[in-house]
Amino acid sequence: MVVGEVRPIVHVGDPVLHHPCEPVTRFDGELAALVDDMFASMYAADGVGLAANQIGVPLRVFVYDCPDAEGVNHKGVVVNPSLELPGLGERRLDPDEEGCLSVPGQFAPLPRPDHATVHGFDAAGGPVTVSGTGLLARCLQHETDHLDGYLYIDRLPTKRRKQVLAAYEQTKAAKEDISPL
Repeated sequence: MVVGEVRPIVHVGDPVLHHPCEPVTRFDGELAALVDDMFASMYAADGVGLAANQIGVPLRVFVYDCPDAEGVNHKGVVVNPSLELPGLGERRLDPDEEGCLSVPGQFAPLPRPDHATVHGFDAAGGPVTVSGTGLLARCLQHETDHLDGYLYIDRLPTKRRKQVLAAYEQTKAAKEDISPL
């Protein structure tokens, strides 16, 4: 059972997505309620991860619920994450496509390291470390990027980024042209 309020997802172009988020300094009921709202919003949007700024809250916190490379599902929250990636000599890239709830309907291949670790805190302020492979590794990197003020499209080559944004704008315009009967 999911508790929390479903909040609207903020889309590309909103300033809250394009600036680094503030560290969380209070681990209290307000943070717990935010985390509940984030899970509810992520599930309502069929996502596997969600950063607080994607619902308009500029704090360093993200939630996730996704499988690793072996298909084992992982669910949790990370507050004030710091990302750790394998060294260049140990790094293998996963070339899969990536998408984002803040750029709905658009996907593009984006090579990322196939293993990632984040260190941070849970919603009560206890230390957590999450390591992942496969989609979980991608999710940990993607959500930490959000908190640093970046979208996955910011990591794409310029030409591909422009193509994704143009396709997003076309889809958005087409949806706006549809009016109820």
